[in-house]
Formats: sequence, C-alpha cells, structure tokens
Amino acid sequence: MPQPTNPTEVFLDLRGLYPPEPMERVLDALADLLAGQQIRMLIEREPHPLYRILETNNYRYSSTEPEPGLYQIVIQER
Repeated sequence: MPQPTNPTEVFLDLRGLYPPEPMERVLDALADLLAGQQIRMLIEREPHPLYRILETNNYRYSSTEPEPGLYQIVIQER
C-alpha cells in the first residue's frame, strides 16, 4: 500500500515486522508527532499493549479491520 502524501498524517505500514519493532516504530512516531497530525498504521494483529499506552498518555484511537487479519489504527492527541 503506497504511503499517502498528506502532511497531517504519518503512515506506518507495520505488516511483516516482528515484535518489538512495530511498537518501537509507533512510539517513535508518537514522539515526533506534530500538532494537528495523526498516525495511521496497518498491522497484522490487534496491538492491545499499545492501546493501554495510548490511553495512559492522552491519545485517542480507532481500530478497524478492513480485511481479515489486517488492522488499521488511527491515533490522535486528545
């Protein structure tokens, strides 16, 4: 899936990566997130540990399963 050119969105394609690399990439992206930006990520498993981190650190997220075994998570600051 090609990366979008939207400057308000950081796109992370985390498919095929082994733990802990997906978590590390998301946390790095969160640290670099600019005001008004969001993260949209694709991953092959639902990242329950990430959800706890997001809730604790005042982020909101939505998760969809566009196809079986593929999760799209959108993360934004509250």
